[in-house]
Amino acid sequence: MANNDDTGPRIVIIGAGIGGLSFAIALKKKFPGFSNFTVYEKASDVGGTWRSNTYPGCSSDVGMHWYSLSTDLNPDWHYTHGYQPQIQGYWQDLSHKYNLYPHVVFNTLVVSAEWDYQEEVYRIITEDGVTGTRSTSFAKILISAVGILDVPRYPSFPGLGTFKGEQFHSARWDHNVDLRNKRVAVIGNGASATQFVPVISSDPTVNVTNFCRTPNWLHPPIRAEYSRVRRLMFRYIPFYMRMTRCFLFFRGEILYWLVFGTRFLHSKLKKARVEYIRRMAPKEYCDQLIPSYKLGCKRLIFDTDYLTALHRPNLSLNWDGIESIVEDGIMTKKGERLSFDVLIFSTGYVADDYPLHIRGLSQTVKEYYESAEGPKAYLGTAVPGFPNLCMISGPNTATGHTSVVYTEEVQIDYILQLIKPILQGHVSSINVTDEATDTYNEKIHARLAESLSSIFPGPGFLFWWWLRKVDWNHYKVTALGSWYHSSRRMALATRLARVFIGFLLLLVATAFWGIWLTRLIIQLLARVISKVQQMAQKLARISW
Repeated sequence: MANNDDTGPRIVIIGAGIGGLSFAIALKKKFPGFSNFTVYEKASDVGGTWRSNTYPGCSSDVGMHWYSLSTDLNPDWHYTHGYQPQIQGYWQDLSHKYNLYPHVVFNTLVVSAEWDYQEEVYRIITEDGVTGTRSTSFAKILISAVGILDVPRYPSFPGLGTFKGEQFHSARWDHNVDLRNKRVAVIGNGASATQFVPVISSDPTVNVTNFCRTPNWLHPPIRAEYSRVRRLMFRYIPFYMRMTRCFLFFRGEILYWLVFGTRFLHSKLKKARVEYIRRMAPKEYCDQLIPSYKLGCKRLIFDTDYLTALHRPNLSLNWDGIESIVEDGIMTKKGERLSFDVLIFSTGYVADDYPLHIRGLSQTVKEYYESAEGPKAYLGTAVPGFPNLCMISGPNTATGHTSVVYTEEVQIDYILQLIKPILQGHVSSINVTDEATDTYNEKIHARLAESLSSIFPGPGFLFWWWLRKVDWNHYKVTALGSWYHSSRRMALATRLARVFIGFLLLLVATAFWGIWLTRLIIQLLARVISKVQQMAQKLARISW
């Protein structure tokens, strides 16, 4: 049961994964006296994708000192890129450290959340996953932290239900199934498959056939074990762990520019990856394993001994395509019938469909996405027509080169700025405008057209820059009292002060550097004066 203080507006967080836990921690840090929040979690423990994904070899492809909260670095990571048990333990430890467990209601599914226009709250219906009992509660602020690696995607092959053997998705690994002395078909060759296929095929009694559709660009392995001395250095040498984190950030930014920067750098990196695949993979598979699409069009995958494992006699690749599932196995598109004892689907997640029924002023989030012909949000965080709703890991937020923990922290800092006036009692509701949302998405799509990325089309620094502060001109605010107008006047006054300081600095520069700069300074001053006049006109239009 959630143990909350009823003081202040109530916040409901949907999901106790990385996003939901990170928000709860930041909320407690930003507003120490505030505790009126509840986290609804459909599973029995925290951790999200790191709780659900327990397949053999499950690990992070991001460095652990970068794949952790900036406020809670961990000197005890065993590997540069950690495995699932330790990552799950990290988030469990943080939940205990910040006393989050009393706020989490486990085994509870959010059935619906609908905005009450008159009361300006969300009416939330939840269902107990054990008893099936439904309950109703209300929240002033709703935080959607369901993540994008939540719902497994199953293929729609004919005859899927006719198979007589064992079958499961890698995201819901069935540890009761013994793979020894079994013929195993792995369907899919993405990030998860490249991690667990080398593990399960290490047993020579397990005969594995990996059905592939599209090859991936595989990068050389980067995982290494941290020695005890290195872990002691992280713990006791000041700033060493923080500097390591910064290094990982800049390495990711450099990788972005190598992949998405100049054609010259892109071609050099592509050539190196082709050479790596040809050097490591069996010759009979090389041509099939080298993608025909450009590097960066799909998620970057780091090789976890997948190419080396392909040399094993009990592991083979099949590129023939699947026509249907039959009682004893798989029928390929070439008409070959192959028998298997176990089918393992490694076919990704449902990331293009919003899983919750949330209704705003006139429609649900899913209906809004459909009308927009795809997921759409302002800064990946706010959706027009849904007051006081904020998304973590919304559309176009995740990247393929940096840490999702970082992007979520950036979003959370923005959201806390956004909801602060609500928690302080100055504002009743906040709703992003359609104009701001359209303008932002036009900018996103323009960058997508010029790049190879399909998620956030830019480096991590750009994501932080765009979300560093709230632009209240992009929101419709229902204020309680004069807070909104006062805040806008303060913002304009701050801008005027900055312009004035800049004006003084230009005068000083003129005196210091001499007459030869006068002409340039006069031109700059003309622009400054024009800017001041524009701001003064804006200030005059605001109701005092």
